Amino acid sequence: MVEQLHIDPQATLAGKRVLVTGGRGFVGAALSARLRALGAQVYTVGRTPPAVVDDYQLVADLQSAEATHEVFETVQPEYVMHLASHVVGARSLDVVLSTLHSNLTSTVNLLMAAKAHGCERVVLTGSLEEPEPSLQWPVPSSPYAAAKLAAGAYGRMFNALFELPVVILRVFMVYGPGPQEVNKLVPYTIRSLLRGEQPQFSSGTREVDWVYVADVAEAFLHAATAPDAAGGTFDVASGELTSVRKVVEIIHELSNVSAMPEFGATQDRPMEQIRRADLSSSEQTLGWSPRTSLRDGLQSTIEWFSRES
Repeated sequence: MVEQLHIDPQATLAGKRVLVTGGRGFVGAALSARLRALGAQVYTVGRTPPAVVDDYQLVADLQSAEATHEVFETVQPEYVMHLASHVVGARSLDVVLSTLHSNLTSTVNLLMAAKAHGCERVVLTGSLEEPEPSLQWPVPSSPYAAAKLAAGAYGRMFNALFELPVVILRVFMVYGPGPQEVNKLVPYTIRSLLRGEQPQFSSGTREVDWVYVADVAEAFLHAATAPDAAGGTFDVASGELTSVRKVVEIIHELSNVSAMPEFGATQDRPMEQIRRADLSSSEQTLGWSPRTSLRDGLQSTIEWFSRES
């Protein structure tokens, strides 16, 4: 096996202009903070205005090709980290168009603009929900999964056909400290227990590959700088499966509260995906592997919510 050359992200990204879409979201905020710590000049873009809008926080809807090109004209980014996404697990017709435009149209607009402006690398965010390659035609489990699958296909096509250096990170179930959607499993469980309420779940039998948010941010840095990563799709996770029930039980134990979780209170969603990440190419090509254990990560998350409550 040929040993891969791994580059220090700081040596590459310090002083560079980096555009982070969705940079005020859960993962995007962690990544933006990490990039700034490396000395990068970070610009974020979102559809809604932040509390204070400045030259480094842009407001634009990437579903508009014109607005997307205006962002690139303003920032002139050398690197692009595309995390903006409309994440929804619903299996219903009323989310088909919203997931199509939010996750696919915006990605194609971004790829077009990045090619026109000559970016050094674009890192796209895939999902564990999208079906894996096989000898059969893949069947997405939801409109969101279908849009993410198509977005990845466009990214690989832009890399191969138009020579735009694109890397895709297939990010699994992210958790950790920081502002985030409170209806997600980990924050919902922690907040409910800290308030003395009984959180309710489905059977809890689904097994998930969990990954800590700070580890995800590091994966983006490696994806942006690894010499041989362009055109590749890499899993970002722990490589281990842990059931929803087990995660809830660990949170309950670490929280040291009397309120008890209730399982079986809601129905399981159809076609839930159970996938264990394959980290071999992430380790070999990107030089990345997760550092935070599930128990340590949950402990840090509980402590953060305890301080914020």
